[in-house]
Order: sequence, then structure tokens, then C-alpha cells
Amino acid sequence: MKELLYLKDDQLKDFIEKLFIGYRESFSDAKGVLEKHSIGLAHHKVIHLLSIYSGITISELLKKLKITKQSLNRVLKDLIKLNVISFKKGKKDTRLKHIYLTEKGEELFNEIFSSQKKRIYKALLNSTSKEVLFFNNVLKKIIND
Repeated sequence: MKELLYLKDDQLKDFIEKLFIGYRESFSDAKGVLEKHSIGLAHHKVIHLLSIYSGITISELLKKLKITKQSLNRVLKDLIKLNVISFKKGKKDTRLKHIYLTEKGEELFNEIFSSQKKRIYKALLNSTSKEVLFFNNVLKKIIND
């Protein structure tokens, strides 16, 4: 690990390139599914977050996505038209709208997830437990988790 204390710019550039290519490749796997439904990466991000945070409010979703309300509204309108999401008013505060994936939305998420998990699963399967844990820890630090 001592050699990591002396990382050079070229080594950091190489690492950033690997992150970029890993991101590009893992999301390119989902591209066919997204195109089949005439949606894009922004829609995929919302669907993915809703699969994890079912019932999230619009303001919470905006914080997680770090996008404008205008950008989110465009995506939500598209997903409503496709019957992928639904809204329910809050029980405690009826001013809050909670967003859920519909049954069709769950099916779409599963189709996208299936296309992506093959690459990730294969990479993790071909790694040692130690490598997976270290990689996960480094990713958490990159995203400030």
C-alpha cells in the first residue's frame, strides 16, 4: 500500500479512465432495454433510485439525483406516460407526493437490472473477497458515503 502514497498524475488519470470506462460499459449493457422503451439514462437513474427508495418524495429524489426540478419533471412526465411510476399523497402530510414504481415499472427495472448484473456479477465472481471489499470501500470513499 505504501506505493499508493506516491500516486502520480498519470496513475490517477489511468484510474479515472477505468472508472469512466467501467461506468460506460455497465450502462451500455442497459442501453438496448432503454432504447426499446424510448427512454434514456435520466429515466434509468430515476427508475433505479425508485427501486431502492420506494415511496421517496420528489424533494428527496431531487437531492439524490442532484438535478433541477425542471429536469426531473420532464423525466417523470415520460415515466407517467409509460405507466412506469405512480404517485401517492403522504398520510401525515398530504402536500408531499411519494413516488412508486408500478408493476410495469418493476418489470422494466428488472429487465434493465438483468442486463447490467451479468457484467458486474462476472467481475465480482472473478475477484477475491478481499478485492471486492477493498473495491467497495474505495468506491464509498469516492462518493463520500
